[in-house]
Amino acid sequence: MNTQLKEKIYVTKSFMPPKEEYFNYLNQIYQNGQLTNQGPLVKELEEKLSSYLRVKKNFHYVTNGTIALQIALKALGIKNGEIITTPFSYVATTSSILWEKYKPVFADIKPDNFTIDANKIEQVITPNTQAIMAVHVFGYACNIEKIQKTADKYNLKVIYDAAHAFGSNYKGQSLLNFGDISTCSFHATKLFHTIEGGACIVKDDEISKKLDLIKRFGHDGDTHFCLGINAKQSEFNAAMGLANFPYINEIIENRKTISELYDKELEGIIQRPEKQSELQYNYAYYPIVFKNEEELLKVFKALNKEDIYPRRYFYPSLNTLPYIKEKQSCPISENICSRIACLPLYPDLSEESIYKICKIIKNEISI
Repeated sequence: MNTQLKEKIYVTKSFMPPKEEYFNYLNQIYQNGQLTNQGPLVKELEEKLSSYLRVKKNFHYVTNGTIALQIALKALGIKNGEIITTPFSYVATTSSILWEKYKPVFADIKPDNFTIDANKIEQVITPNTQAIMAVHVFGYACNIEKIQKTADKYNLKVIYDAAHAFGSNYKGQSLLNFGDISTCSFHATKLFHTIEGGACIVKDDEISKKLDLIKRFGHDGDTHFCLGINAKQSEFNAAMGLANFPYINEIIENRKTISELYDKELEGIIQRPEKQSELQYNYAYYPIVFKNEEELLKVFKALNKEDIYPRRYFYPSLNTLPYIKEKQSCPISENICSRIACLPLYPDLSEESIYKICKIIKNEISI
C-alpha cells in the first residue's frame, strides 16, 4: 500500500535560502550582540535594497507593510478627514486608514488591471479630502501621471501601497519611486521576504527625517521631538532578507517562467489582467477572472479535492466590509471580487503541478 502523503499546493510558498547562508548572518548577530535598534544588518539590508531597487536614499525598513502605511500617514502630517483609496486590495490598505482615525472614501477600479480608476478619483473629492492612497495591485502600475495631476490640482498627498510592486519598474524606474511616500511589504508570502517586514520610501528629506523619528518612538537619545511608535525591525528579520537578497533575480525569473506556462495553457480560456507596455512586471501573482462566482466556486471545489488551494485575492470588495459605517457603491470592484482568484505561484512549483492545475480548470469550465 502506498502511504506517501500527497503534497498540498497552496497559493504561495515562502522562498527559503540555504540554511548555512542564513546561519552565517545569525552568527554575526551572536558575535556583536545587537538584536534591534537599527543594527548593522538592518542598515546593510536598507542599503542593498535601496541600491537594487534604484530608489531614493530615504529608504526605511520597518516591521511590516501595514505599520508602513500608518506611519506614512503620520509623517505626512495629514489632518483628520477623508482619504481616497481603492476597494480592491488586501484589507490592510483600508484598516490602516481606519486605525489612524481617517475616513476611507472609495473610488472604483479599472476592469482591465484592477488598479484604482484615476478618472474617478476627482468625482469623490470633497473639502475634507486630505490624501490619495492607491495600490499597485498585483504589481501592476496605477495611472501615476493622472493621480499626481489630480493631487497637485487639489493639494493632496499621495501614498502608494506598493506591497505587491517590489521589482516592478515603470518607464525605466521602480514603481516605489512615485508618490510622496511609497510603502512595501516583505511578508513571508511576498516574492522577496524577511519573514515579516516592510518599508517606506520617502520623497522629501524632511518628511523622511520625521518618519525616522516616528518609527522609533519620536525621540533621538534623550530628546523627544514628536509622538512616535515602535516600527523598528530586528536583526533576525534583516538576516533573512540578506540571505534571500542574492536570489531576487532568480526568484523573479522562475516566477516569470511559471506565469508564461500558465499563459500558454490557459490562453483563451480565462480572463487575465491587461499587460502594460511600459511596465517591467515582477510576476508577483497570477490572477485569473472567471465568468461568475459560480464558476469560480466550482473550480475551487475541484482543485481543493486534489489538495490544490488557490486564493480569492481579493475578497470581499473593501467598500462592503461590515465595519465600514457609510456604505459606498463600487460596482466594478464588487463584480471582480466575486469572481477573481490567484493561482499557485512560487519558484519550485513543478511543471507537472501547473499542467494538473490547468487541466482541472479547463475541465471544469468546459463541463
